[in-house]
Amino acid sequence: MTVEGGHIAEITEKSTGINPLWTPPWPSIEPSSYSLEKNPEYGANAESKLLAGILGHNLALDIFGDPSEEEFRAGLTVHGEASVVAYEIETERDSLIARAHLPLAMLDFERQIHLERGGIVRIRETVSNLLAMDRPIAWTEHVTLGPPFLEHGVTELNLPAKKSMVYPVDLSVHQRYQPGAEFEWPMAPNKDGSKSDLSAYTSHDRSAGVTTHLATDGWFTAWHPRLRLAFAYTWLREDFPWISLWEENRSRDFPPWNGVTVTCGIEFGVSPFAEGRRATIDRGSLFGVPTFRWLPANSAATVEYGVFARRIEAH
Repeated sequence: MTVEGGHIAEITEKSTGINPLWTPPWPSIEPSSYSLEKNPEYGANAESKLLAGILGHNLALDIFGDPSEEEFRAGLTVHGEASVVAYEIETERDSLIARAHLPLAMLDFERQIHLERGGIVRIRETVSNLLAMDRPIAWTEHVTLGPPFLEHGVTELNLPAKKSMVYPVDLSVHQRYQPGAEFEWPMAPNKDGSKSDLSAYTSHDRSAGVTTHLATDGWFTAWHPRLRLAFAYTWLREDFPWISLWEENRSRDFPPWNGVTVTCGIEFGVSPFAEGRRATIDRGSLFGVPTFRWLPANSAATVEYGVFARRIEAH
């Protein structure tokens, strides 16, 4: 886990030496050392400070997506402060506690990580509202997979969903899915009238896409058959009802992506899309399910989830 940004950078299965989580192809720096003027290699927008130090699994709190222009001028970055502030970390032999204060959002955040026998990681997170008012928040665990575990035509993905939707905005000329289309997992409709099986990672170069899925249970699994490596997260569906899939396959030519990045986000949380605070609250619900959660005044909320990376021998 990184001290700055609090990213869960590696969950390595030791017999293979493989970390399924994403390590970007560009050099990382600490977010506190990032400057818009001095570090143009990370771009020049609201996500640049986050991208300068991003690794693996990052947290989106209390927004999921872009800040508004006013929020950006006030210092807020994409996905909020939790992914760029410094953490205080305490460690023991098989556990870790990380704490951070989010001064712009006026939230306190704590993450407890415990490694159990059999390679299972148990994680407990608590968010505390420091304001004397109820507030709507986004809270998404932005799990991001990368090579060598993420491999075109090889890696398989499974998740429990029926109702799904393509992000209703055409993000770029490279988005292959039909914007706003509803479908049933895993067959996503493409712009050209064909369909893509999202359970098989078969995205092609120069393509991108965002879909959301209303989970019927709280889990997903990713599987690399040649490595015999399974990677999975489990959580309570009532905590995180949405799973958003984000794909980037060398479609972004601008810094720091530079047309070379392959990655896939499997983002489970309280919101269906990374569309920012105003759009999330204006949407209100999708498929009859809320798109944010309330955090009451001067109170806290806690969630728990588990992770494992395990080699499974053939029989």
